[in-house]
Amino acid sequence: MSHIDSAPSTPGKVKMEKSSYFFTRGGGARWHYSLAKLTVWSFAFLALILIFFLRSPAPSAITSAADPSRRSLRNYNWAAGFVGTHVSSALKRRGDGVLGIDNFNDYYDPSLKRARQALLERTGVFIVEGDINDEALLRKLFEVVPFTHVMHLAAQAGVRYAMENPGSYVHSNIAGFVNLLEVCKSVNPQPAIVWASSSSVYGLNTKVPFSEKDRTDQPASLYAATKKAGEEIAHTYNHIYGLSLTGLRFFTVYGPWGRPDMAYFFFTKDILKGKQIAIFEAANHGTVARDFTYIDDIVKGCLGALDTAEKSTGSGGKKRGPAQLRVFNLGNTSPVPVSELVSILERLLKVKAKRNIMKLPRNGDVQYTHANISYAQRELGYKPTTDLQTGLKKFVRWYLNYYSDGKKAVE
Repeated sequence: MSHIDSAPSTPGKVKMEKSSYFFTRGGGARWHYSLAKLTVWSFAFLALILIFFLRSPAPSAITSAADPSRRSLRNYNWAAGFVGTHVSSALKRRGDGVLGIDNFNDYYDPSLKRARQALLERTGVFIVEGDINDEALLRKLFEVVPFTHVMHLAAQAGVRYAMENPGSYVHSNIAGFVNLLEVCKSVNPQPAIVWASSSSVYGLNTKVPFSEKDRTDQPASLYAATKKAGEEIAHTYNHIYGLSLTGLRFFTVYGPWGRPDMAYFFFTKDILKGKQIAIFEAANHGTVARDFTYIDDIVKGCLGALDTAEKSTGSGGKKRGPAQLRVFNLGNTSPVPVSELVSILERLLKVKAKRNIMKLPRNGDVQYTHANISYAQRELGYKPTTDLQTGLKKFVRWYLNYYSDGKKAVE
């Protein structure tokens, strides 16, 4: 089963102080709560937070054995996305209060998101069904709880889907992010924000491994362009309003409870169903490779970023002093050809794949990704430990278990 059942320790540099956190996931346009219902829910939220504070162990009881100086984190707002589920579960297990927001859109099978929600609720993580583009909901949440941190993972994901529905990327990745920052800048205290950028921002860059100092002005997809825009927007709100912002450039995250639109996931499904799978190659039979990063390693990076995030410096929408602004690569530093990914899956599934070798299309995909993680190692204590063989073994075990009961049909 998933390694979600064992919370990684927090490796980063830390400060002792109590914190309240807010987490986002899901960027669609659906809205499920009237203001009247929000008023009712506000009392429920307040009761929930009070329960978190009353039930959470004392700081000395939840302090990491690996780092006794780690501060006690208290209240988060997380959600039912892939990364969000794992991070919120890890936070809850180490003693932090967790609250989530997700719009449960249908970009991929909502039943998987609902299953993640059920998993989280069994551990005491509550998820509000709402949307980051709805300012009234966000302001209501901040009225109820003075969050000191935001973990923002809400986004329209996927490179190729941007060619079908470009507006969803602007709506979620740009407008949604701006709406969130507008709320955060005006509340007191202003929260520190950690958010998901993407390795896609490196675009057509040919210098490898990719470093945070490399150019990111040649996006190969609209998705990449919206994530790059997010980094520029973050700079603006840091500069004008004193918001503390940390961007995390994830490199091809995989693992149990993952996204069905990712290659490792739908390759597994199609191999088991005996369908052909498309394996892309670059010009002149060039290798297409990805820096596949296991979810537990990503969780460690996220927690490290949260634990080292400094306070925002603004108040009442006005900047009072310089604020922290960071961007980190979170990868595995070991790119693997996609063809080798398929070979590993064949061995684990004990089924031969029907391979269809095709030219890499011009739909936003790039040939190669490779993360330089020296900055994250130095500042966050980030150190990935899971190779692709090990990570895929855990994913396949989860996949076969999740889809084995006949109730979750693989479409």
